[in-house]
Amino acid sequence: MWHLMKYYAHYGHTEFILCLGHQGDVIKKYFLNYNECLSNDFVLTDGGRTIKLLNQDIADWTITFADTGQNANIGQRLMAVRRFLGDDETFMANYADGLTDLDLAAYMDFFERSGRIASFLQVRPSQTFHVVSTDEDGFVTELNSVQDIELWINGGFFIFKREVFDYMRPGEELVVEPFRRLMAQRQLLAYRNRGFWACLDTFKEKKMFDDMVAQGVMPWAVWNNVHARTPRLGFEPVIA
Repeated sequence: MWHLMKYYAHYGHTEFILCLGHQGDVIKKYFLNYNECLSNDFVLTDGGRTIKLLNQDIADWTITFADTGQNANIGQRLMAVRRFLGDDETFMANYADGLTDLDLAAYMDFFERSGRIASFLQVRPSQTFHVVSTDEDGFVTELNSVQDIELWINGGFFIFKREVFDYMRPGEELVVEPFRRLMAQRQLLAYRNRGFWACLDTFKEKKMFDDMVAQGVMPWAVWNNVHARTPRLGFEPVIA
C-alpha cells in the first residue's frame, strides 16, 4: 500500500482516503508508528538527539482513515466515503492489490479529453495460466497460455467523475450493475497499458514482489525516474 500511495504522490496526489475493513487497525498502526528515517536518508548528530531528514515521503500526505465494514464490497466502500470527497468533481480509486509503471499523467489526459464519467486501466494478466476450450464430449480442442493470447483484464486503477454515484445503488458491486449502466450509455472507458502491471493476491505473488525489491528491480517505483511526468493536481485517490 505504501508503494501504491508513493506512486500517486509522485504525480502530485497526496490526499488519500483509505477504505478500511479487515485488519484496518493494522493499517492505522502502520501509519501512526511510521518512521520516515527508515525509508529516507538522514543525518544524525548530537549523539543521536538531533536527526535531519535529507528527504521525506509522507510529510505532505493527508490520509483519511474510514472504516467501511468488514464485508463491504467495492461499491459499498466507495459509497461510504463519498462524503470525504468534498467538492472534488473527479477522483481516482484503486483496489490496492496491484502496482504498475503506468504514465498516470497520460492516463489522466486521456480521461479528461474523453468527457466520460468512468474509466479503468486495461492490462494483461500477470499470472501464468491456460485458457481451455473443449467440445461437447469434454475433449480439449484448444489450450493456450494466457500470455500468448490477446486477453485483457481490469487492472484496478480507476478515474471517476462524481456522476458515477448516480449509477450506483446500495449493495451493488461496482463493476457489475453500475458498470453495466455506464456501458449502456457509453460512459465507461478502458485505458490500455502495455507496460508493467502485477497484482499481489497470493503468497506466491508477494514472494515475487519481495524478490524484485531485493534485486532492485522495481518498475513501479516511478519516483526514482527523473523523466517521469508530473501532471496537473486535483485528483484524489481512494484506496478501496
